[in-house]
Amino acid sequence: MKLVFATNNQNKLKEARAILKDKVDILSLKDIECSDDIPETAVTLEGNALLKAKYIYNKFHINCFSDDTGLEIKALNGEPGVYSARYAGSDKNAEDNMKKVLLKMQNKEDRSAQFRTVIALILDGKEYSFEGIIKGEIIKEKQGNSGFGYDPIFRPLNSSMTFAEMSDKEKNGMSHRAIALSKLNEFIRAYFFIEDKMNNII
Repeated sequence: MKLVFATNNQNKLKEARAILKDKVDILSLKDIECSDDIPETAVTLEGNALLKAKYIYNKFHINCFSDDTGLEIKALNGEPGVYSARYAGSDKNAEDNMKKVLLKMQNKEDRSAQFRTVIALILDGKEYSFEGIIKGEIIKEKQGNSGFGYDPIFRPLNSSMTFAEMSDKEKNGMSHRAIALSKLNEFIRAYFFIEDKMNNII
C-alpha cells in the first residue's frame, strides 16, 4: 500500500518509514511532486493535522496522513503547543525555539511537560485520528546532538537521557510520534485484515 506522509520534514519521514515499513510504502511530498506551502492555520493540533491531510487528498486524490506535534509545558500554560514549530518566529528555527523556552522556564520549579502528536489519516475518503503522548520534563540546558526540534531539552519520565541523547531505535520505541504511528500501524493492519477476509468471502 502506498501512503503519502504530508510533510517536508526528513526526520519525520525517516521515523515513519522505520515504524510502518512492514505494510506501507511511505511517499513524501517530493515523491508526488508537491512543493505547495500547505496551510497550518488551525488553533489545535487536531485541526492542523486534518487540514494538511485534506489538502493533499483533495488535490492529489491519494491516501495520505499528516501529523501535528506540540510541546506542552505546564508552567507555561500549555505553551508552545500548536505553535511549537514557530514559537520564536515564522522561520521555524529550532535553536531559537529552545532558547525561548529555556528563557521562559528560568526560575520555574515545575518543569513538567509533554509532547503530543496527532495524526490525521484519510483512507479511501474516510477520516481517522490517532494520538500519542509522552510525559517528561524540560531540563535546564541542552543535552545531546541527535533528534530534532526540542529533543535536546526534553527528558522523558523514567529516563536518564533526553531524546537528543538517544539512538533512533531508543527514541522510536517510546516517543509521542512513535506511539501515534504505532496506533496508525495497528489500524492499517486491521484494515487490510478485514479487507482480505471480505475479498476471500466474495
